[in-house]
Amino acid sequence: MITKTWNYAQRSAHIAPSVIREILKLTLKPEIISFAGGLPSPDAFPMERIRQATQSAMDTYGTATLQYGPTEGFGPLREWIAARVSQGGRCKVDPDQVLITSGSQQALDLIGKIFLDPGDFVALERPTYLGALQAFNAYQAQYLSMEMDDHGIMLEEFEAALKQNPKMAYLLPNYQNPSGILLDEARRAPLAKMAEKYGIPLIEDDAYWGLRFWGEELPNLYSYAPDNTLYVGTFSKTLAPGFRLAFIVAEKSLISKLVQAKQAADLHTTTFVQMIAYEALKDGFLEQHSVFISELYGERCNTMLEAMDRHFPKGLHWVRPQGGMFVWVTLPEHMNSLEIFTKAVEQNVAFVPGTPFFADGTGQNTLRLNFSHASLEQIKDGIERLGNVLHQALEGK
Repeated sequence: MITKTWNYAQRSAHIAPSVIREILKLTLKPEIISFAGGLPSPDAFPMERIRQATQSAMDTYGTATLQYGPTEGFGPLREWIAARVSQGGRCKVDPDQVLITSGSQQALDLIGKIFLDPGDFVALERPTYLGALQAFNAYQAQYLSMEMDDHGIMLEEFEAALKQNPKMAYLLPNYQNPSGILLDEARRAPLAKMAEKYGIPLIEDDAYWGLRFWGEELPNLYSYAPDNTLYVGTFSKTLAPGFRLAFIVAEKSLISKLVQAKQAADLHTTTFVQMIAYEALKDGFLEQHSVFISELYGERCNTMLEAMDRHFPKGLHWVRPQGGMFVWVTLPEHMNSLEIFTKAVEQNVAFVPGTPFFADGTGQNTLRLNFSHASLEQIKDGIERLGNVLHQALEGK
C-alpha cells in the first residue's frame, strides 16, 4: 500500500500529541500503580444522582433532550452558573455572559481562536497546564513564562511580563495544574487590577473550584476585574469528566465572539448532557457533593504526603496542596525525571515527568504526582516504590 503525502496547513506542525495521554498508554497494565493521569476517582462519581437526573430530564423536557440547542447553552444551566459565579457579592453575572462549552479544553481552544495570531505572546505561569499549551500552540503562540513561589505568581513577575505587551495572560489560581499551588489571597486583587490597568485580557482557568481540603474558597480573579477577565470553569472534576461540560464567563461582546467561534466548531454542546447536569445541580447538590469529594481527596493527599515524608530522599522539594489533585516535586538539578520515569515503570509505578508543563522545554528535574485516583493502599505502596527508585537514582545506581 502506498502512503500518501498530505499537504497539511502550516499550523498543523504546531499540533502535537498529549505527552500525558501517551504516557498513560504505558500504564495500562493492571499491576502498575499510576500517579500519572489527572483522573477523578470513580468513587466520586454520583451515579445514583446522575441516574435520577437523567430520568428527570427526560420527563421534564421530553423530546427537547434529543434536539439541537442554542450555541450559548441551555438557559437554566447558564442561569445556575451565573448565580454560582456571582456568589460572594463582588460582581453580578448575567446569564448572557455565560457560554457552555464541550469541556474546558474547547474553552481554551475558542479563546485562542479569537485572540491569537501567529507569533502573539501569551503570559503564563512556569510551569503551566499542558492542555493550555496544546490549545495555544495550535494558533502558533509564543510564551512569556512567569516564575511562581509556593504562594503563586509573583507580582513583579506578572508586571514584567505585562510590560512586554502580550496578547493575553493565562493563570490557574486554585491548586494549579501541575504545581498544586494556591494563589495567595493578598495577590489576587493586585494581579487582576494590574492586567486591567495594562489592558491585557486575563484568562482565569478555575478547573478545581470547590476542591478545597480546608478553609473557605478564595475570591476568584474575575470578581476583581470582570470587564477584563475571562473565567473558565468545568464540571469534569466535581460532577463527571465524561460529560465534557464546561463554561466561559466574560463580558457580553466577548461571549458573542466566542459563540461565533463555537458555531464553526460544533454548533452547540450536547443538549441532553446540559439538561442532565442542570437537573442534578439545581437544588444545591454540588455544594454537598464537593464537600464529599474534598474529604475523599484530602485523605488521599495527606496519605501521599505522609508516605513521601517517610520514603522520599532528603533534598527534594514538594508543594503541600490545600486542594485539587496534584503534588509537584522538584528534584536536585542534576536529576532527570524522564530517566527516573523509565526506572519507575520497571517497578510498576508511574508519574508524569515535568518538562511538558514548561513552555520553554525546561523542568527536567520536576515531576507531577496525582493522588485523586489511586486507593489509599495503592498510594502507600506506590510512593514506597517510587521512593526506592529515587534513592537509587541519587546514589547513581
